[in-house]
Amino acid sequence: MQVPLIQLQCGQWLYGPTGGKSQLTHHQASIAMTGVCDRLPETCTGLILCVGKVGKDSAAAKYAAATETNQFSIENGKPYAEVGGKLQLWMGTHPSLPSKDVETQRSLLDLVQDNKALMSTQISDKFGEKLPFLFKVLSIRKALSIQAHPNKKLAEQLHAKDPKNYPDDNHKPEMTIAVTPFDGLCGFRPLKEISHFLSTVPALRNLVGGESAKEFEASISGRETSTSAEDAQRNKKALQSAFSALMTKDKSTIAAAAKELVSSAKQDGEEFAGGGGSSNGGKELADLVVRLNSQFEGDVGLFVLFFLNYVKLEIGEAMFLKADDIHAYLSGDIIECMASSDNVVRAGFTPKFQDIPTLTSMLTYSYAPISEQKMNPVDYPYVTLNRTAYSSSSSAILYDPPIDEFSVVKTELHGEKAKATFEAIEGPSVIICTSGSGTISVGPKTKNVKAGYVFFVGATAECVLESDSETFTTFKAFCELSGKETANGAS
Repeated sequence: MQVPLIQLQCGQWLYGPTGGKSQLTHHQASIAMTGVCDRLPETCTGLILCVGKVGKDSAAAKYAAATETNQFSIENGKPYAEVGGKLQLWMGTHPSLPSKDVETQRSLLDLVQDNKALMSTQISDKFGEKLPFLFKVLSIRKALSIQAHPNKKLAEQLHAKDPKNYPDDNHKPEMTIAVTPFDGLCGFRPLKEISHFLSTVPALRNLVGGESAKEFEASISGRETSTSAEDAQRNKKALQSAFSALMTKDKSTIAAAAKELVSSAKQDGEEFAGGGGSSNGGKELADLVVRLNSQFEGDVGLFVLFFLNYVKLEIGEAMFLKADDIHAYLSGDIIECMASSDNVVRAGFTPKFQDIPTLTSMLTYSYAPISEQKMNPVDYPYVTLNRTAYSSSSSAILYDPPIDEFSVVKTELHGEKAKATFEAIEGPSVIICTSGSGTISVGPKTKNVKAGYVFFVGATAECVLESDSETFTTFKAFCELSGKETANGAS
């Protein structure tokens, strides 16, 4: 049997401001990373990116440029006056953009379907002979859509009804790990904060509607933090009603209210929104409103931010989002792992297809501080560090959400010859290097590794990572059904 270590060529999506997405060639990824094109205009396959580059600091562009690719499907002349939005690197078997074996150019999907042992028979049978997770790197410099991902039952219904906008029938819980400082909107705020903003932001209250705001305040009064199941259900119903009242307003009404909101944000500074809530100060919220309005002028998302937690993640911090949880990523570079799906229900900050009725009806309407969605990583127990790694404070930490499809281990090896030996597991792994260089070994097979290189490691294979640089950082997504760690998902 072939040694189950495969270097992968991974697809890259470039998302433009008009909502379209296109695959990148190696030349285009290089332009995205450096901002420099050394070809004449008539021979430059990355001309669009020359007009509006993603930027040399884009992690996804840097990793995309590391492995040579030959694909090209971007249309020259497509109107990307500014390459806003995001650049994505996809690692997995999703049919929209499956990874390939660098050497043979066979898709990873073909490989794991031809040889069940690569994933283990148990996982192949449970997840339909495809990798159960989709691993991504996202570089975000403009707000992504206000969105949620459907649960399994809803995904099946949406896909059957509208396969164009909902391309598969799978759910999509996801985990986000910050590679650079990140900010986003994630989950509904505590109810007291939402009530505070309804009373201190006139444009928001007027848009939701005075009566709807009063009904919300009356329904939750005295029950905002109640642990009673009956009270929680009543609170969620009130939240759904108020949020739906906002989301169903017509665009002209929203645009007019947005002008008032932005004017207030520019004038009021620290006093904006009653000085802010318990989680965010008035100046922070005012700056956020002005910033997002510069990207999506007059958008309903300017008001949605008063309903959702505004979160900042430092490097290495992570959060987990269940299916049906609302969120919008605003900026930063992240490692993202999710169940293998491309289903997105959108309703703001986007020129793409929006499905507001589905979004407002599908959400969990769970409300809590963002601390309850942040992960608490722990030491990964199934790795052995050699003396060099141990003495240099190298680490392998586990991000383990409460689902079967995936977990992620971040490994940092400090100094040359620092080594981490991962025990064999009953499932597949995908490993990406995000900084430094070294080697990866499975059995007698050893490959060089540098930032952006991606590898698939088959089930039951011991894997060894060894550094030849000052710091060698990798992320490993994996699936193992038996003995899945439950040390901690979202707290």
